[in-house]
Amino acid sequence: MMGSLEGTKLLASVLIGGIVFMLAGLVSEVVVHPTRLEHLAIKVEGGAAPTAAAPKQEEALPAIAPLLAKADPAAGEAIAKKVCVICHTFNDGGRPGVGPNLYGVVMGAHAHAQDYSYSAGMKAKDGKWDYEALNHWLKRPAAYVPGTKMAFVGINNDQQRADVIAYLRTLSHDPAPLPQP
Repeated sequence: MMGSLEGTKLLASVLIGGIVFMLAGLVSEVVVHPTRLEHLAIKVEGGAAPTAAAPKQEEALPAIAPLLAKADPAAGEAIAKKVCVICHTFNDGGRPGVGPNLYGVVMGAHAHAQDYSYSAGMKAKDGKWDYEALNHWLKRPAAYVPGTKMAFVGINNDQQRADVIAYLRTLSHDPAPLPQP
């Protein structure tokens, strides 16, 4: 008789726990009324793109050559260390992170890192990472390569993009010549 009483107590405790859990959920739905914000409380420049967002169409950009003529690689390095270093490495022979190592990216093939698994869209992209390609990529990666794995919104400021490109150019044993403005 003792065994069935203990079993009944155990079953009752599980049922009561489930009822309490269910009631707590119902009460919380009545008490808390979540609302979506109309706009973000904090604006983050160059943050990650929402994963469900549709890629934006590529837009016309100013020519990069005049912007590169007055670009500051040190400012570009500061920007890269703020927004790119989360996913990328920049040293010669560096291992990829979430994204590929970017040493030698300027004038390299689009899928330049041999030890990185690129998206199908990036693998299919012909050409090299010339200055104009980098300009379009850094403006809106998802528009430049639809289906990219890179969830970065992009850099809207034209001169900041040029600064980052000027910094990326320095990541080479033999930096590519700048285009004529």
